[in-house]
Amino acid sequence: MAHIGIVACSAEGAALCYRTICQEAPALLGAYAHPQISLNGASFAEYVARLDRGDWNGVGRLMLGSAEKLAAAGADFFICPDNTVHAALPFIEARLPRPFLHIADAVAALAVERRYGTLGIMGTRWLVESEVYPRKLREFGIVAVRPSEADRAETHRIIMDELVAGVFRPDSTARLQETVAHLGDAGCDAVVLGCTELPIVLSGTHAPIPLLDSTRLLARAALVRATAE
Repeated sequence: MAHIGIVACSAEGAALCYRTICQEAPALLGAYAHPQISLNGASFAEYVARLDRGDWNGVGRLMLGSAEKLAAAGADFFICPDNTVHAALPFIEARLPRPFLHIADAVAALAVERRYGTLGIMGTRWLVESEVYPRKLREFGIVAVRPSEADRAETHRIIMDELVAGVFRPDSTARLQETVAHLGDAGCDAVVLGCTELPIVLSGTHAPIPLLDSTRLLARAALVRATAE
């Protein structure tokens, strides 16, 4: 089996991705089994500082540093369970020492399978205002819809002030559910939970339209890749 390298950013997202691979692998491989996994992450504060000043080259250098360490540890390919920092991939793709599975590819694959034509995008303001999902989804003929200014600002606040710190408040979850409903009203077939912390509070909740858990979809894509090799 291939060795999975996780380029970590936030702790909650990296942990959810790692846990998903380990929990779902036994169904394919037998009791207690999973592929070899290595994880490396720069301090989250270093990522946030660069994101705040729009330094995508700097974000990319942090990712590349982790990727190089993971390659040295034997990783055969990389995943990053953080949607936002995928916007830095174009700055480093040519220098990556191993293949990189894009999180939006994993989401798009399920959307195509389910024949979704329009997806709402939820995540940090950095992600929502980027072309990470719109550009990738266009390759599959899928339209990406951004939340309203008010919804994206409140979602960003909840993610950065609460979720990444492991703080989960019922009133904040209710506000996130409102954003899902607004995207449904805007004509979306489903909503991408484009932040690795969002599934922690929204998965399993009642939602007017389907929710696509990008973190778990990426973990499953990595598991399929690793076992296929």
